[in-house]
Amino acid sequence: MTFAQATAIEGLGKIADRYDAFLIDQFGVLRDGRGPYPGAAETLVKLKDAGKRIIILSNSGKRSAENDRRLADLGFVSGSWDWFLTSGEVAWQILKRETEGASSGTRKCLLVSRDDDQSPIAGLDLQRTENGADADIVLLAGSEGDVYPLSHYEAMLAPAAKRGIPCLCTNPDKIMLTKAGNAFAAGRIAELYEELGGSVRWIGKPFADIYALALDFLGQPEPTRVCAIGDSIEHDIAGAANAGLHSVLVTTGILENASDEERRRLFAEHGASPDFILPKFIW
Repeated sequence: MTFAQATAIEGLGKIADRYDAFLIDQFGVLRDGRGPYPGAAETLVKLKDAGKRIIILSNSGKRSAENDRRLADLGFVSGSWDWFLTSGEVAWQILKRETEGASSGTRKCLLVSRDDDQSPIAGLDLQRTENGADADIVLLAGSEGDVYPLSHYEAMLAPAAKRGIPCLCTNPDKIMLTKAGNAFAAGRIAELYEELGGSVRWIGKPFADIYALALDFLGQPEPTRVCAIGDSIEHDIAGAANAGLHSVLVTTGILENASDEERRRLFAEHGASPDFILPKFIW
């Protein structure tokens, strides 16, 4: 499918009957760095009232429960989604399995997060370190790219990358929406780690782990009866295509000011195109 073949729709009500479940991105679809988009909470309720299973699928380095609470605090109606699944939750589950099976004792983790959030390693047999020179693992859970330049992270991570320390990136997004506008996200820091010679295990959209967990939660439905909604061609649309799902691209979020030519370039670059294009998350 090409960009020209994607069907433009005015609202989700036009296609809701085609699907049993929806995987909905958070940032750029439901909200931005300032708060909820107008009408997004009401649209989520209408979709749920239509009998659809709904998972909020987010490349957030924070765990599911914290994101769930935050969405409700922002004014979204609790119960209008079935699960808030984050890449941070997927990574925490992976690390829990790995640390439980390890025989070498507590490992030191260089955690890169936002607002000094330590929840990505809470409850795990990991000790936080600020020093890449003695880290046993690097966990990239967030970015403060609106506060620090990329050179700040280069100085922090270079000693670990030089030693070949494994790195998990739990937020593959390269760009994030902040109150001040766009800034580089954890995915860009992960790219930097690779540029410094380190190896990265990417967790979240568009990679398989997060979709496998989401579809398992839904009871392994027929993939073509599941629709993903997102604003990122690289993450949401490509991830849906890799998992065999249908998809809707909303033109809010990171594509708000993109031209048709820029969207075509991104479709070609990532080998994915949506089934539908929606101006914003409305019914």
